[in-house]
Amino acid sequence: MEKMDGNSGYKEYVAGLMAGIAIVITGHPFDTVKVKLQKHNTEARGIKYKNGLHCAARILKTEGVKGLYRGATSSFIGMAFESSLVFGIYSQTKILLQGGPDGGKPQPQAIVPSAAFGGAIISFILCPSELVKCRMQVQGADSVVPSSSRYGGPLECALKTVKCDGITGIFRGGFTTLLRESFGNAVFFSTYEYVRYHLHLQRKGASSESSQLIDIGVGIMSGGLGGIACWSAVLPLDVAKTIIQTTPEKNHTRNPFRVLKSIYARSGLRGCYMGLGPTIVRAFPANAAAIVTWELSAKLLGIKRDFN
Repeated sequence: MEKMDGNSGYKEYVAGLMAGIAIVITGHPFDTVKVKLQKHNTEARGIKYKNGLHCAARILKTEGVKGLYRGATSSFIGMAFESSLVFGIYSQTKILLQGGPDGGKPQPQAIVPSAAFGGAIISFILCPSELVKCRMQVQGADSVVPSSSRYGGPLECALKTVKCDGITGIFRGGFTTLLRESFGNAVFFSTYEYVRYHLHLQRKGASSESSQLIDIGVGIMSGGLGGIACWSAVLPLDVAKTIIQTTPEKNHTRNPFRVLKSIYARSGLRGCYMGLGPTIVRAFPANAAAIVTWELSAKLLGIKRDFN
């Protein structure tokens, strides 16, 4: 657990912004594959992909590399603000609940509520951007959406959604996003803090010359394992969110548990974990990049983190 300068304030939000950019650059192609698997392989009609590699190959064949980055614009905007807020809120709330930036062992009574609170707040920003991102991602050559109904870009998608469904339409899947982000961030930061703490115990006595490389290695492992733990825990909620946000019918249920019950009846447990492969493959590098970027940015901004 780190000791943080009490005056770090806004700097944590800036560092979080940089972490969000790193996530999108590293992980968006995997996210596109995941969303397509969740949409196509849980529906009764349309093409079915054998696995993540088959899906990625189809995208590259029919749409080229740009197909893997479909929806990246809205993802950049949403993820940048989301990461800025979640890292900033988490850091500041944790200090408040701990009664100060103390060191020592991780304190779950501070970590879990701080992370869950941050997740709940950012879900209101993340939901609209993810709705646009998901609708853009499922529009590829294999989509069952008629060409006349497809969107020319993320702005058109957002405007048409508001025009057709009202302002509440852009927040479709909001409750599911809130559940996913609150629970997911609690799992992520808990795993990150504990792995990081125990790895830093092992590095005591290391030379100052190797300290920088060790810090990066610790960031890679703690962030990567945190990402895997998070997405393994919340993937069923993510599957439900994808279905809710990409199904245009106004009378379609927005209850994630009803959606998962329907998917389970049609595709079994595998359907509830659709997209697990690309999700796990994405989770480690994307979250490792996020943590390393966050910590390096914080260091450059002058946020002090000293370990006991």
